[in-house]
Amino acid sequence: MTGFELGPALLFCPADRPDRFEKASERADAVILDLEDAVAPTGKPGAREAIAQHPLDPNRTIVRVNPASTVDLVEDLSALADTDYRWLMLPKAESIADVAALGDRYRVIALCETAAGVLAAPEIAQHDSVEALMWGAEDLVASLGGTSSRRPDGSYRDVATHARSRVLLAAGAVGKAAIDTVHLDIADLGGLLDEATDAAASGFSATACIHPGQVGTIRAGYRPGNDALEAALALLEAAENEAGVFIFRGQMVDEPALRHARKTVGLARKNR
Repeated sequence: MTGFELGPALLFCPADRPDRFEKASERADAVILDLEDAVAPTGKPGAREAIAQHPLDPNRTIVRVNPASTVDLVEDLSALADTDYRWLMLPKAESIADVAALGDRYRVIALCETAAGVLAAPEIAQHDSVEALMWGAEDLVASLGGTSSRRPDGSYRDVATHARSRVLLAAGAVGKAAIDTVHLDIADLGGLLDEATDAAASGFSATACIHPGQVGTIRAGYRPGNDALEAALALLEAAENEAGVFIFRGQMVDEPALRHARKTVGLARKNR
């Protein structure tokens, strides 16, 4: 459905820490240089200079700019104009007009992380510059006046899971990629693995993270297990001698089942 080539592990890196740029890029499948939340207002001018003066591979680098209709975004775009970067992440995207304000120079990941943004996700996904949608739990709950996106047991509250599903469906409906949000508990690699595994199985193309130590866990979550890969390969081999619906290992097989198998094989090849 989507030709999104980044991922599965997208690592945030503060844009005012150029000493971390190279290491972040080496550890992850793509790095997100963050000009928004990770940088204090007084540090944003220096962060813009750091991005320009310490270039990374533009094909594996995303710059998270500041939200639409802010002076900071104008300054961000001005600083990026003379760079080779073409991937932008737009935080707090709430309308197709927010994306249009970026022009047609960039490939955009629209971050739907407010109530308005989640509701507008189907509209935002249709803009030609949008390559992917991402959702965010913490800003979403804050925009609703809530206090926590998760229950005491660590699971997401219903409003967060609804937003996650809505953003995934909005992206998938128009053939765009969807990116799962960060797991803030850095030590909870088990929880991260569960979420990454679910993300891959549900149709997300990538998961964002905030620490290099999370990269390997995300990759593991997106990598099909040996049993799943063996079953997918065997199913596809059996399908070569069948026409239409058939029975394989006691299960009815139709075209959706074959698509699942092809996706499993594709994930295994991508995430070796």
